[in-house]
Amino acid sequence: MKIAVLSRNPKLYSTMRLVEAAEARGHEVRVLDVLRCYMNITSHNPSIHYRGEDLTGFDAVIPRIGASVTFYGTAVLRQFEMMNVFPLNESVAISRSRDKLRSVQLLARKGIGLPVTGFAKNPDDIEDLIAQVGGAPLVIKLLEGTQGIGVVLAETHNAAESVIQAFMGLKANIMVQEFIKEAEGSDIRCFVVGDKVVAAMKRQAIAGEFRSNLHRGGSASLIRLTPEERSTAVRAAKIMGLNVCGVDLLRSNHGPVIMEVNSSPGLKGIEQASGKDIAEIIIKFIENRIAAQETAKDKTLTRTRGKG
Repeated sequence: MKIAVLSRNPKLYSTMRLVEAAEARGHEVRVLDVLRCYMNITSHNPSIHYRGEDLTGFDAVIPRIGASVTFYGTAVLRQFEMMNVFPLNESVAISRSRDKLRSVQLLARKGIGLPVTGFAKNPDDIEDLIAQVGGAPLVIKLLEGTQGIGVVLAETHNAAESVIQAFMGLKANIMVQEFIKEAEGSDIRCFVVGDKVVAAMKRQAIAGEFRSNLHRGGSASLIRLTPEERSTAVRAAKIMGLNVCGVDLLRSNHGPVIMEVNSSPGLKGIEQASGKDIAEIIIKFIENRIAAQETAKDKTLTRTRGKG
């Protein structure tokens, strides 16, 4: 197979591991800076160009699109889809997962466990908004934040009121969530590939910090999931429409609650914690999906010829 990896930095751990795993299985791989890709959008002959070259012949594309370039990155990915290149994750699923508010609404609609979440725009509604999520302490999140940036724990009512007013004054879109105190600064990253959790790790925040992101100094360790946690992670991935994702959940007193579904999860922490070759699992998934598509095409062709 010929595989494209959309990544702005070929030296990132996750990008390098995907390239290594694909090449080890005999595939041709090319890393493309998504911002250097440009498109010719036509009805019958869509094309993608890269540094003056016409990109053709790819069988699959692995999107590693950063949150800051979601709009342009998903546009490029859509163009690959128009050219019948298999996407590891579809553009519409990535866009869906990157919208934190939409994600929460979609998960809630399907009955997935979530922290109580509130959303408002008018400062006059702050008091009621705080009450709806159970009061302080509570968590305030920027809808555009990533890796724990733009996430604030307000420990008192006055603090919550002040932070929400400040964000609203800056015209920032935020949501407010109940604080799951019993999680004690830890969460669980479930790495989903296809229809199963292939690895999981517990992320623990450093002392004095409630955000457990590894980018913020959190530590990772192996953990055994309960059947309910495993089922919740797989269902969340399916609702988002993602083939590969990191599902972050907390252990609350009323069962697992989803914090986020990440469409471009990093491989370093999960591979080190689990000891598994996650990159190879991903490449094997792509191989199986493309093989299944080819089989389906052959069957369709055979039926068509039979009717003729």
